[in-house]
Amino acid sequence: MGGKESDVVLLDEKGIRCDGRTVNQTRKVTIKAGVLKNADGSAYIEFGDNKIIAGVFGPRDVHPKHLANTDTGIIRCRYHMSPFSVTERKHPAPSRREIEIGKVLKEALKPALILDKFPRTVVDVFLEVLQADGGSRCAALAAASVALADAGIPMRDMVSACAAGKVADTIILDVNNEEDQAGQADMPVGYMPNLEKVTLFQLDGVLTPDEYKKCLETAIIGCKQVYEIQKKAIKDKFFGDGENQ
Repeated sequence: MGGKESDVVLLDEKGIRCDGRTVNQTRKVTIKAGVLKNADGSAYIEFGDNKIIAGVFGPRDVHPKHLANTDTGIIRCRYHMSPFSVTERKHPAPSRREIEIGKVLKEALKPALILDKFPRTVVDVFLEVLQADGGSRCAALAAASVALADAGIPMRDMVSACAAGKVADTIILDVNNEEDQAGQADMPVGYMPNLEKVTLFQLDGVLTPDEYKKCLETAIIGCKQVYEIQKKAIKDKFFGDGENQ
């Protein structure tokens, strides 16, 4: 964020962004639940050019056993970018950034889960990024929530996710890769709409107090839009309501 200057016009005089969207428009989001037969729950998401698969296993016994909690179940989250997911081949070993994002996603999902009925167990969430674009952590969080619901894990609400940001001194919804690299601010947000609670909040860049408030409000609007697509993915899986949008 706030990197070197780009030749791409991020926002033109008509308020149109570099990928043709308006400032308050998300990229196309498609979610499908139940895509992995060997997982207890799974989901596939396309969020703009992000393509991510989520697999959930558990509740199951914790190994190593010293990590088990006698009062409640625990959640573990592994976020991994495939070597071919980015322009320059990535080393297959988990990077520090991937480990950090996995921890961030775990903390964002934890408030939504009801695991006190499953002491000494673990729910493992695996997120594999097949193709990366801006906002991959938000896309991964949305996919993980659908996979957890698909697995039948008791939840207070699904966590939806979307980022807002600042480009050309303008607050925008759903930051893409070019805007992330050359823009002024990026704010990923995870949100439980029914409970009106934020579970993920990060900010990269500088905003005024008014911009900060507007950026958060904009991100939550995006989260609510993603939430409707998440709910439809679950309904389509279990009730077969036709083609997922």
